[in-house]
Amino acid sequence: MPQGDKSKYTDKQKRQAEHIEEGYKEKGVSEEKAEEIAWSTVNKQDGGGKLSGSGRKKSSAKKS
Repeated sequence: MPQGDKSKYTDKQKRQAEHIEEGYKEKGVSEEKAEEIAWSTVNKQDGGGKLSGSGRKKSSAKKS
């Protein structure tokens, strides 16, 4: 099983990882590898774990 504490992830991220993992298992990938790929995918999409703030990105444009 991959290392790391999954408690920092939202319920949505956990569901996404589970769904991705099941898809890989159906394709014949080992359980360990499927879980690894699933969490890597979730991390790539969301940056991993719960993020603080309103969810809006800050604008880098400066007003003159």
